[in-house]
Amino acid sequence: MGTYLNVDTSSFESLRNTEYIDKSMLISYFNSCLDTTNRLLCVSRPRRFGKTSSIKMLAAYYNRDIDSHALFNDLLIAKDKSYEMYINKYNTIFID
Repeated sequence: MGTYLNVDTSSFESLRNTEYIDKSMLISYFNSCLDTTNRLLCVSRPRRFGKTSSIKMLAAYYNRDIDSHALFNDLLIAKDKSYEMYINKYNTIFID
């Protein structure tokens, strides 16, 4: 529907303010694939299964323009060893 460059965290913030189910350990898997030969990932799930909300979460985590610690400190990913290593480290491109 649109192209977004350097997405802000507002779309993920609005998801967090609703009935959000913590799927942040997906970030841990993505972090484990970074800097390896498996770094190109495709997020595919059945229809109406949360692809867009997962991508918004990933964009908010990796986006380096905004400090996202407040959004993720109380989620499961904050306990992962790779949390601080990759949060807000990259420019993000979200194409929907």
